[in-house]
Amino acid sequence: MFIIAGLGNPKKEYDNTRHNIGFAMIDALADKYQISVMDIKNKGMTGKGIINGQKVILVKPLTFMNLSGECIRALTDYYKIDPETELIVVSDDISLPPGQIRVRKKGSAGGHNGLKNIIQHLGTEGFQRIRLGVGEKPKGYDLADYVLGHFSREEEASIKEGIGKAIEAAEMMLAGETDRAMNEFNRKVAMNE
Repeated sequence: MFIIAGLGNPKKEYDNTRHNIGFAMIDALADKYQISVMDIKNKGMTGKGIINGQKVILVKPLTFMNLSGECIRALTDYYKIDPETELIVVSDDISLPPGQIRVRKKGSAGGHNGLKNIIQHLGTEGFQRIRLGVGEKPKGYDLADYVLGHFSREEEASIKEGIGKAIEAAEMMLAGETDRAMNEFNRKVAMNE
């Protein structure tokens, strides 16, 4: 069994913001595989289903971004999930252009407070993740205002495409093909492409 957790903030006012792209990916994955993510368990909205023959639990933490680790740790403990092999975390990344993704088997938080809190609660950096690009913060902008802002019309098509790539990557990762996902999706793209 796998847990796929998309990071975001739970209130309506945060819908469709850069920071909530993890929630958007979970919603798209749930739609594709007709999984209802409506149960509330261990500080998260969850839904159980099957993706390509693999049992999955889709999760949207209800703890706010900076406390995501509370929900993830509680769920990994409850379902006896090995974070290093059976957890995939989806988050936003301001160092990637809108819609570009990066797949990792493990790594640091890279300044992302949600990932930092998950690492703190799990006691390891060794969990798989998909980082979805939301674009670099413009000069002079406050970081919090930027990540809690909405995508421009021009960015929306790239974001939708990025969510599609993230779903493809997750499908590969569920099949034990994380290396293939990394090879396919981790190529560098210039920010102004």
